[in-house]
Amino acid sequence: MADSIMSRAATMEIPINSNGDSRTIPEDDGLEQAAKAQWSLDEKVGSATETRDLQQVMVSGPNLNETSIVSGGYGGTAEGIIPTSSIKGPAIRFNADFPPRRIPAPGQDLRMKARGVNIVPSHSAASRIASQSAIISGPNMHQAGTAEEATRGVAVEKLDFMRKWGLNTYKCTKQMISERFGRGSRTVDLELEAQIEVLRDTKRKYENVLRLARALTNHFYSMVQTQHALGDTFADLSQKSPELRDEFGYNAETQKLLCKNGETLLGAINFFVSSINTLVNKTMEDTLLTIKKYEDARLEYDAYRADLEELNLGPRDAVTMARIEAAQQQYQVQKDKYERLRNDVTIKLKFLEENKVKVMHKQLLLFHNAISAYFAGNQQQLEQTLKQFNIKLKPPGADKPSWLEEQ
Repeated sequence: MADSIMSRAATMEIPINSNGDSRTIPEDDGLEQAAKAQWSLDEKVGSATETRDLQQVMVSGPNLNETSIVSGGYGGTAEGIIPTSSIKGPAIRFNADFPPRRIPAPGQDLRMKARGVNIVPSHSAASRIASQSAIISGPNMHQAGTAEEATRGVAVEKLDFMRKWGLNTYKCTKQMISERFGRGSRTVDLELEAQIEVLRDTKRKYENVLRLARALTNHFYSMVQTQHALGDTFADLSQKSPELRDEFGYNAETQKLLCKNGETLLGAINFFVSSINTLVNKTMEDTLLTIKKYEDARLEYDAYRADLEELNLGPRDAVTMARIEAAQQQYQVQKDKYERLRNDVTIKLKFLEENKVKVMHKQLLLFHNAISAYFAGNQQQLEQTLKQFNIKLKPPGADKPSWLEEQ
């Protein structure tokens, strides 16, 4: 009878509310007595032990070996307390490789709230997470700062370049307008200016010679092609007209000879045109480009010179003296540039004159000998002229692309 009563008390259901608290049932005196006994034992241990046990529970979880299962019913006794040390199961160990848990929001857990315990946030964990974030974000912030500084430096450099370019353009334009209207003075080197003018006039005349020589080449090439076609026609008629075979044959041979000599003369004229083109469009043009730079430097030199003279005529206070000193430095830089380019132009004009005399002496002699030998009918003299000037004729059809290139 006693055994049946104890078994019914041990298997009785214990109602639990939503907060996990079973003390809302007033009739459960055995469960209430067991809870009071457990809490009184915790209070004897002390607040330090309670805090340490609570931290252990929060880190590694509850220890099943120190937990008791209480069962009881109406009129239950202490025999309903069953120690769980006899329950064998896997122990819960702390894994150091597991990533740290996120820190919960400030507040109380529902289970701890039911027991009346406050959880203090861990400041060490928060500082550790903050230090890790700083270590990760440190290099990125440094790289971003470096890129921003580089971009800012490029922008400042471009802005400074545009400012200097605008100031220089304004001064040069002002000086050029003043010279056009006769209000400003310009630096003039009479001897050098005369040589430059002679060079420009010579270039215009040589360009005319080049244009006429090209026209002669085109016309003479058309005549040679006509002679070649006429010689082929005479040769064909000599085969088809037995009564005029000799007459057509003589004319065919004459036209073929003239065509051959004409191709030789075309080789000489083409060499003459090529040499004149190199002299005019490369050598003279290079010298004229240097002259253009010299004239720009002269304009900048006069612009900064006029600016310095204007400042010297003004008041001599501290601000003006600083501007005069800066203008003096810029004026000296432009003066050195102007003198350097003037020397370059003088040297190039001298070498150009020497080169022009050598080239034109050779080319004019070639042109005269080739034309004289062709119209005199002296084929041997014409070929000797080409050998004298190392002129090699291209075989017929050499300018045409091969059949492989056409594919």
